[in-house]
Amino acid sequence: MSPRPSAPADDLDETQAGGSRIVLRVLPYLWPEGEPGLRVRVVLSMAMLIAAKLIAVATPFFYKAAVDTLSGESGPTEAAWMLGLGAVGLTVAYGIARAMNVGFQQLRDVLFAPVGQRALRTLALETFQHIHRLSLRYHIQRRTGSLQRIMERGVKGVEFLLRFLLFSIGPLILELVMVGVILAVVFDWRYLAVVAATIAAYVGFTFAVTEWRVKIRREMIRQDNDAAQKSMDALLNFETVKYFGAERREASRYDGAMGAYIAAALRTSYSLAALNAGQSIIITAGLVGTMVMAAIGVQQGALTTGDFVMVNAYMIQITVPLNFLGTVYREIRQALVDMGQMFGLLEQPAEVSDAPDAQALEVHGGKVVFDDVRFGYGADRAVLDGVSFTVPEGRTLALVGPSGAGKSTVGRLLFRFYDVTGGAIRIDGQDLRAVTQDSLHAAIGVVPQDTVLFNDTILYNIAYGRPEATRAEIEDAARAAQVHDFVMSLPDGYDTQVGERGLKLSGGEKQRVGIARTLLKDPPILLLDEATSALDTETEMGIQTALRAMGRGRTVLVIAHRLSTIVDADEIAVLEAGRIVERGTHRKLLERDGRYAQLWNRQANEEEDAA
Repeated sequence: MSPRPSAPADDLDETQAGGSRIVLRVLPYLWPEGEPGLRVRVVLSMAMLIAAKLIAVATPFFYKAAVDTLSGESGPTEAAWMLGLGAVGLTVAYGIARAMNVGFQQLRDVLFAPVGQRALRTLALETFQHIHRLSLRYHIQRRTGSLQRIMERGVKGVEFLLRFLLFSIGPLILELVMVGVILAVVFDWRYLAVVAATIAAYVGFTFAVTEWRVKIRREMIRQDNDAAQKSMDALLNFETVKYFGAERREASRYDGAMGAYIAAALRTSYSLAALNAGQSIIITAGLVGTMVMAAIGVQQGALTTGDFVMVNAYMIQITVPLNFLGTVYREIRQALVDMGQMFGLLEQPAEVSDAPDAQALEVHGGKVVFDDVRFGYGADRAVLDGVSFTVPEGRTLALVGPSGAGKSTVGRLLFRFYDVTGGAIRIDGQDLRAVTQDSLHAAIGVVPQDTVLFNDTILYNIAYGRPEATRAEIEDAARAAQVHDFVMSLPDGYDTQVGERGLKLSGGEKQRVGIARTLLKDPPILLLDEATSALDTETEMGIQTALRAMGRGRTVLVIAHRLSTIVDADEIAVLEAGRIVERGTHRKLLERDGRYAQLWNRQANEEEDAA
């Protein structure tokens, strides 16, 4: 049974990686394994946090004592308790306490910053590596623009979530409890009751409205992804857009996607305004309630003016973290939405993976065997049906046939982009499923129909075949690929930038750079996947010369569309409807006057008509 195909990136949502699972996956980053220095930073950050909270809770006492001293309402016992400081000293102490509170908070952030950044970097790398482990099936289905946004938002959400898990939820609860206890002990249990009711109403309202906003946020993200993808498609297909004069059409599609995004963004803004207004009303009601109680106490002589000021200070003090709670909860829920897609991506299975006991491929000669290979892209789409052939070491086998016959699928199976659903593929007697993918990929050099280059220099792109190669080796590979003279004719030589996907070079120039890259890799097995079918005849002749030179002494599997390019192959196999229907040399197949001869004559007639 074939593995379950990976879902495309656009199908990922938070349901695939729920909020609780996300939190559980993030928590280990708070205590990094094998990083004692970072663990010390976490402990020190928590110490700074606790110190800041204790100072914050004690600060209003200095404020109260200063007011009572100025109003003449403080007694000698209280003044002695406040270290015998006068009004000025108490005011200075109040200022010092506030400064220390801010200082400890900033020190906390400085200590924790490397922990958060390390988590961000680790998870970004993990996501990047996992995407490259996913199957070709996944990458064919993906939408690059959406996938890029998922990675960016998810990774940025990690550091945020770590920080607020550690510095917001627990410390906020601690501060609210301490303030509530102080109000109950120093004043009256009714103050605690009002504060508790205010907090309960605030939290309930905030959570309920935020859950509603999360749904709006999810729709906004979906529309944002759609707009990004339409923009990416239009930019990547710039030439096609120009060919068909479709600038206005693409602009209209993009504008429509942006309109849907703006509509969702406006709903998000309106709902935020409603949330802020409701929170403000609840907080103000609690503040006014406690202040009225304190004012009555002052009028009755039960409380001093300083007590009234202290109650006000504490209520304002808990107002800030409560408002912060609303922000934190909103941001955490939004971060979970962002990270949910990324963790859903990380949970996508790698369709092709190394066996637990996989060994490195050992290539002695490079003999390739397809033994009754069967494969389909789905239960209803069989592509290969019992394909068998052997490419002896140092020989060339060409696969030809009509479009859809399964030629390119053979190449993808050899490189193990997919696993066969029946039969086996062996190199020097070793089943590809029993060897590591890294060693298999190192043994095979591929020259595809359309060589795609990185947006870097020619030197970088050729050296991609073997990064540790010397400059001399790179230039030798370029000479063998007949591209060295062209490169040296450029103003910047090997430092010439090739542009995105190599668009600054012609098709023949890109192909020669690709051949040089593969030559530098120096693999024992070559896969030429219609390597010249997209080129003009004159360019193709030059490329063919380079390809023939590259194939000497190597095992070569050629997937060809133009039959004139493979007449010198040691053997030609004709693939049709997933089966090999003929095989032999070019001359023998023409003499047989079968399917190959039909294909040959048809192409000859087409070329004659074109001429």
